[in-house]
Amino acid sequence: MASLKEIKTRIASVQSTRKITSAMKMVASSKLHHAQNAIESMLPYEAMLEHILKTFLISTSDTDTPFDVKRPVKRVALLVFSSNSSLCGGYNANAIKLMLQTIDEYHAKGLTKDDIIIYPVGRKVFEAAKKRGYTCVYPYPQLADKPNSEDCRNIAKELGQKWLKGEFDKVEMIYHHFKSAGSQILQRKNFLPIDLEEELNADTTRDLSSDVTSKAAQEYLKKKGQSETQKSNNETVVPLNDNFIVEPDLHTVLTSLIPKLLHLMVYTALLDSNASEHAARMVAMQTATDNADELLRALNLQYNKSRQAAITSELLDIVGGTVNN
Repeated sequence: MASLKEIKTRIASVQSTRKITSAMKMVASSKLHHAQNAIESMLPYEAMLEHILKTFLISTSDTDTPFDVKRPVKRVALLVFSSNSSLCGGYNANAIKLMLQTIDEYHAKGLTKDDIIIYPVGRKVFEAAKKRGYTCVYPYPQLADKPNSEDCRNIAKELGQKWLKGEFDKVEMIYHHFKSAGSQILQRKNFLPIDLEEELNADTTRDLSSDVTSKAAQEYLKKKGQSETQKSNNETVVPLNDNFIVEPDLHTVLTSLIPKLLHLMVYTALLDSNASEHAARMVAMQTATDNADELLRALNLQYNKSRQAAITSELLDIVGGTVNN
């Protein structure tokens, strides 16, 4: 059984640790508040821009852009988001695990280590990729701690240019999506080429690859207040695809919109990842604080029992000596 001095030393140690975890929890909570406001302001804008551009690309047949052209995958770039520090639960471990699973999938398709380039945002994923011998492009080591729109623009611009030159055939992003303070969803998202199939599957009531509507889509159009334009003996058929008026011209609009979308995809993923990191750290520190409280209760109980046993033993010695006398 531990002595009273050893138990007091452990209690003091746990109390000191609890002060640290409690302080880190409050700091993470404060940072989460600012990060949550940032992602809640940015995410609807980025999502709507992505929806508009993808719908435009699907609906317009004469778009001359290479960004949605699928090529045989021979070289891949992975943009992976993690944190620069630890003590955030399984946040970094989960991102690294998904990155390694993705790499294994490409290895199974015949790609080698030289064919996979890692763009890490965060020291943890950089160290994991470097340790396994993969080529890393790590130009902004502080970006995970201090989200910066201009740095995200430079990363998106570099990836876009290398895509156009044919240096990469596919680019993917791996990051955590902030759903709530207690839930962060790990995402693996296609960055380049622009995934139009995702937009087709997202709106199940509209067949954007067709020029006519289905029965379900017809109800959709009626709810939107659009009138019928053609009638046949069997069914009602209306044009489905939006009739976009492009000014000044198609090439100028796409040249402006696509780089903006790529930039916002990287920046939104960074804000998402940053908010998820603070949420994960806050939950981890709260759990550590609760565990410290539980341990302190157990140690105090053990200390009181040991102290009471020592007092009882001394009283028995005194009483025993008195009886002998």
